[in-house]
Amino acid sequence: MNFETYPFEKLNNLLKDIKPNENYEPLSLTIGEPQFQTPNFIQEALCNNSSLLNKYPKTAGEDKLKSALIQFVKNRFDIQLTQNQIIPTFGTREVLFNFPQFFLHDKKEPTMAFTNPFYQIYEGSAIASRAKIVHINLTKENSFKGDIDHKKLKNCDLVIINFPNNPTSATLSLDELCIWAKMAKEYNFVLINDECYSEIYTKDKPPSLLEASKKISNEKFENILVLNSISKRSSAPGLRSGFIAGDEKILKSYLRYRTYVGCASPLPLQYAASVAWSDEYHVEVTRDKYRKNFELAKEILGIKIPEATFYIWLEVSNDLKFTKELYREKNLKVLPGSFLSRYHIGNSYVRIALVENEAKTKEALLRIKDLY
Repeated sequence: MNFETYPFEKLNNLLKDIKPNENYEPLSLTIGEPQFQTPNFIQEALCNNSSLLNKYPKTAGEDKLKSALIQFVKNRFDIQLTQNQIIPTFGTREVLFNFPQFFLHDKKEPTMAFTNPFYQIYEGSAIASRAKIVHINLTKENSFKGDIDHKKLKNCDLVIINFPNNPTSATLSLDELCIWAKMAKEYNFVLINDECYSEIYTKDKPPSLLEASKKISNEKFENILVLNSISKRSSAPGLRSGFIAGDEKILKSYLRYRTYVGCASPLPLQYAASVAWSDEYHVEVTRDKYRKNFELAKEILGIKIPEATFYIWLEVSNDLKFTKELYREKNLKVLPGSFLSRYHIGNSYVRIALVENEAKTKEALLRIKDLY
């Protein structure tokens, strides 16, 4: 399989011969990994259940975790899922890689579409699935919401969209998601929305594709699936807790497939995740931290505050040149947009992950301002 080099490895190669300015403390805003401490009550739940390490976890997930996930979806999106419409997963990266291989395996000439720029795993899963790739380009001209090419999409087997979006921070309204949900039915492709940033918003709550499916009267979520994760929501990427939810018929077969994959989450992690998914207060605290970081970015860089995620998709003249100069002059790392995209879509952007505390974020933004 001919996989592309991962973006962070590309970044290391780009900067390897550059000596950064030692007058500045090293700072990195490259990885979408929250730098805040995982709340104590989640850590305590993990410790209190460590004795369960002597047991194998079920592929289908423990009842306690499934109940917490179902309640989260109900509270957040007013969608009542059944036990058969949701599967707890070991984060969502593994799902994004293995689900396309599962679903496209029996397709003679599989075709898969996904947003561009993108999370690298989308492309990797398409390559592993031998799929023809269709890019849904997110550009300034379409407000980073994506060009809809009906001629190409109607021939797709699987489509992955990602809203709220990494890296552009774009969101879709419920009506805009309904357009996608209708196409999934009309053209008979399976549609996944990767909703891992749904809980990191600055004002209005982003809608779910499940809500859109319900609105168009597809209440059984035929051809509709969503993914979500606790990583950003609870500053707990190490818990590896996510879920896939929607079309019961697809999930039944996928669950059988997962018994062979061996990706069940350890029981202590499941029990800790269940208390995290069940609590909203700590998420409000986290959202407030990111909101303040965006307010700093507006004040210092003059950007418009995004509706969701913790990313800035900053327009620059040349992404590689800006990244190298920022590292050389200010000892600060950001991620070039061309490493996250194809066909030059991201060449004039860098992704900045505002995942640090307020003081470090302010310092980093002031450094960027000097060169911006």
